[in-house]
Amino acid sequence: MTLKNITLIAATMLLVSCASWRKGSTRFNSVDDVYSNTTKPKVVAKTEPEPKVVVKTTPEPKIVVKPEPEAVTQPQPKIVVREERVETIESEDPDFNYYVIIGSFQSLENARNFKTQLIAQGFIPVILRSEIGFYRVSVAAFNDEMATRERISQIRQQYEQYSDVWLLKKMK
Repeated sequence: MTLKNITLIAATMLLVSCASWRKGSTRFNSVDDVYSNTTKPKVVAKTEPEPKVVVKTTPEPKIVVKPEPEAVTQPQPKIVVREERVETIESEDPDFNYYVIIGSFQSLENARNFKTQLIAQGFIPVILRSEIGFYRVSVAAFNDEMATRERISQIRQQYEQYSDVWLLKKMK
């Protein structure tokens, strides 16, 4: 309720509650009344402008989400794919269609030494002999090409020194 409305209601109640105003007479005659003018005073309700209500609200805090800086990585080189006839040596593992090749040697002794190093790093390597006489050291084997590619990507990300791993597809 505004101040203007409250003032108007108060003035109206004052007028209504006064019995002499309702009857239209006073107990004095206007002639006898030394305090009043010959004219009847007008009752004017004085209105004041409505006070401006200023509601101060605290602004919502701005939440700024900064993206984490992206790791600066070199673009992954394409995965080399070779198709060869190979057989596993010194292993009873079943044959797979796709192998992750991490090393290739002409000497079986060098392939075995590298296999020992890989075991120390947590890999489970297998040596394959190719039809052209190379000894391929594999650290993973799959029957699904996409799974093989994913493993190659993982090795490249985790081990910089093995960024040249490649995919060998076994010929039948």
